[in-house]
Amino acid sequence: MQALRIEGLKKTYGNNVEALKGIDFSVEAGDFFAILGPNGAGKSTTIGILTSLVRKTAGRVQVFGVDLDQDPQTVKSLIGVVPQEFNFQMFETVENILITQAGYYGIPYRVARTRAKHYMEQVGLWEKRASIARALSGGMKRRLMIARALMHEPKMLILDEPTAGLDIEVRRSMWQFLRDINAKGTTIILTTHYLEEAETLCRNLAIIHEGAIIRNSSMRALLKETEGAIYIMDLDAPLSAGVNWGAFAVTPTDANTLEVKISKKATLSEFFAQAALQGVVIKSVRNKENRLESLFLSLTQRSV
Repeated sequence: MQALRIEGLKKTYGNNVEALKGIDFSVEAGDFFAILGPNGAGKSTTIGILTSLVRKTAGRVQVFGVDLDQDPQTVKSLIGVVPQEFNFQMFETVENILITQAGYYGIPYRVARTRAKHYMEQVGLWEKRASIARALSGGMKRRLMIARALMHEPKMLILDEPTAGLDIEVRRSMWQFLRDINAKGTTIILTTHYLEEAETLCRNLAIIHEGAIIRNSSMRALLKETEGAIYIMDLDAPLSAGVNWGAFAVTPTDANTLEVKISKKATLSEFFAQAALQGVVIKSVRNKENRLESLFLSLTQRSV
């Protein structure tokens, strides 16, 4: 079953500015799907239309078979949205924010309290349930945004830059939480500027550029077109001798830094798993060369 089907979607603003030029793509139920593109490509406009915040000019949108034009309320109930900006009441407690969100969907108070407890425990906020949102760290605020979006238990979760500004440890814990949600059946659509994040999490993707889809494929098929990637990783402690990196090409550049080559047959998540097995804690990661980024740039330049 298709979680999302978009056909001929267009959006034209004043002065005939075409934000979307008739895009088509679909997302299967249970998928972890990335929408990638530079600033101004049309990602936010697409999400705005899906969530009824932007009115489309033409085209058709279906969410789990429900047409957006015919039944927008049902479509809204099927979708949970995590926007990039924090948009909750900063002086409310964590628990009250979640219970209030449930109320918007007609969820009874007793059910909302039980559900809020469940999601606070899931995202590691139970101990902060009585704290006002303003006092939370950036990472905790992001987790609160996700918990809030899940309070009505949507079948599809849309994440707009969910880990922007977070350090690698918080990002990785967020990745695992999202994998767990997806494994339980929730379809996830992700927009991100961290292309290694899309590579690590997503199975399929669409690349949008200047309002048009220039690539729609599986992540695996896309990465087969690239040669590999090199990452610089900073460690939490000096590297001990005798670490077994398996098939990965790892070059220590100093006691606390590694240069790691990820071939087109491997993924970052596989390397992180190998590092964890060896007791190596990675504090931060950055691109020296990024295979998805290089391919993304070549595709967008080719489409000009």
